[in-house]
Amino acid sequence: MAEKTTGLSKDERDAVKQRAAELRTEEKAGKTRAAGEQAVRDAIAAMPDDDRVLAEGIDRIVTEVAPQLVPKTWYGFPAYTDADGKVVVFFKAAAKFTSRYATVGFEESANLDDGDLWVTSFALLALTPETEKRIADHIRKAAG
Repeated sequence: MAEKTTGLSKDERDAVKQRAAELRTEEKAGKTRAAGEQAVRDAIAAMPDDDRVLAEGIDRIVTEVAPQLVPKTWYGFPAYTDADGKVVVFFKAAAKFTSRYATVGFEESANLDDGDLWVTSFALLALTPETEKRIADHIRKAAG
């Protein structure tokens, strides 16, 4: 019989601890663009190859189409915030929770509202010219 667990999984507890460490680091280093860029570069560099390629592409796309968004890490993920410091878009590596795909996600501050239904995340397996264009369009819209 499998052991019944309640609460957070080990991966989830690790993510919460990582977020607490990020907040302490932000406090020490300040919430500057340079500190955020370095944190994102470090997070991407630590990813397995498949995830790293995707994360580098997302970082490049965000920088090109929404340079006003400020990079930072968020639960260990590369994320990009608006002027109020609220996460607009993030990249979640497949390896983070041993998922079969990476995710490009949008938080509530993203300007993607479209009636009663709109996208909040995409599974991402590869960056092709088609997927890059689609992601860029969503990020551009999300950033307002």
